[in-house]
Amino acid sequence: MSSFSKQAADLAARIGTREARAAVIGLGYVGLPLAIAMARGGFKVTGFDIDPSKMEAIAAGRSYIEAVPDATLNQMRDSGHFRATCDFAELAECDCIAICVPTPLTAHRTPDLSFIEATARSVAGHLRKGQLISLESTTYPGTTDDVVRPILEAGGLKSGVDFFLGFSPEREDPGNRQFETVTIPKVVAGDGADAAMLMEAFYGGFVHKVVPVSTNATAEAVKLTENIFRCVNIALVNELKLVYDAMGIDVWEVIEAAKSKPFGYMPFYPGPGLGGHCIPIDPFYLTWKSREYDQPTRFIELAGEINTSMPHHVTDRLGQALDRVAGKALSRSKVLVLGLAYKKNVPDIRESPSLKLLELIRERGAEVAYHDPFVPEIPRTREYMDLKGMRSVSWDEATIRGFDAVVIATDHDATDYAALARWSDLVLDTRNAMGRHGIAAPHIVKA
Repeated sequence: MSSFSKQAADLAARIGTREARAAVIGLGYVGLPLAIAMARGGFKVTGFDIDPSKMEAIAAGRSYIEAVPDATLNQMRDSGHFRATCDFAELAECDCIAICVPTPLTAHRTPDLSFIEATARSVAGHLRKGQLISLESTTYPGTTDDVVRPILEAGGLKSGVDFFLGFSPEREDPGNRQFETVTIPKVVAGDGADAAMLMEAFYGGFVHKVVPVSTNATAEAVKLTENIFRCVNIALVNELKLVYDAMGIDVWEVIEAAKSKPFGYMPFYPGPGLGGHCIPIDPFYLTWKSREYDQPTRFIELAGEINTSMPHHVTDRLGQALDRVAGKALSRSKVLVLGLAYKKNVPDIRESPSLKLLELIRERGAEVAYHDPFVPEIPRTREYMDLKGMRSVSWDEATIRGFDAVVIATDHDATDYAALARWSDLVLDTRNAMGRHGIAAPHIVKA
């Protein structure tokens, strides 16, 4: 520790003995599992959020995030290792603070850093010497150093001298039971040697593997690269789906055969569009930032265009299938969208293409509803205010037979696809769910 400042060495020692108190701002899909991981690692953790309903749920011992079981939440709370509050004044008592707030896009698809900026100002209002601040929100390279640092330094304290600032991108995957927060390698970086050392020490205290990189901007770029990789490859198979369909070739059969190659190929799958908190949004953070350097991002932007167009393709395909199979116009039809979550077996609807499908089908004049056992009611969203309050219809033969077509938008495992094939006159399958269950019939159409 001799090469580090006394202040950094003291905090590192307190991290090692778990005397350092941790904080997580934003107790959502990323923040709550992160806070619980810290608590299980021996830290005393305070969670902060502006949503009183989350405080009520935590106080009642009720987890609202699937990755955190009620029993684990209660164990950490009852042991005194985790508590939650809306009072941001308590940040002054915390030594290591992780920021996990949303980074959406504006209506013009430019970065919306308002949540990061507001949170940084809240931290700045209670900032003191010796604290470590870590940003986890996905964003463009330069945000931590160029946006967060000036806000924190506005009160006179200096990064790397009085307090320490770093970036560590979140890597949560809702519904993936193979990995949890502590088993996913954690990329970390800091503003200067002291901050880098503290970031490695802090995260190394509760995750199995830490991967240090040279700068905060590099760590920010790592996260974008991971998600752009998925975005581009999903766009590729979405485009191949359209090309092969025109040729009478089943893209799902092609992918299944291609993935038998043990090297040089990784399977990605088409769908009705992109959803989730990262992949539909993150590429646009980089394309926006790249303009500052006069660097074109044509490949990434094209991938975004293809993926964004998929709900429109599904809607068109639905209209064609209704005309061909049922002899009925979409504008005179009743349509059920099966699955509202952006991926199967989770209740997460962030950026879900199903929301766009509901909107597009309604705009075409059809009567539309949805069924999703994980999402009983559509909550308030930024982009789809007109859908707020729509409730999931029941899953029974009489209900399903009341629709002219069913669009499989999310392939939840619990769905009885054999029953769906019997009950529905037309099934438009965007996920190959019927094919995977060995169900084929003239009224089942892939899209």
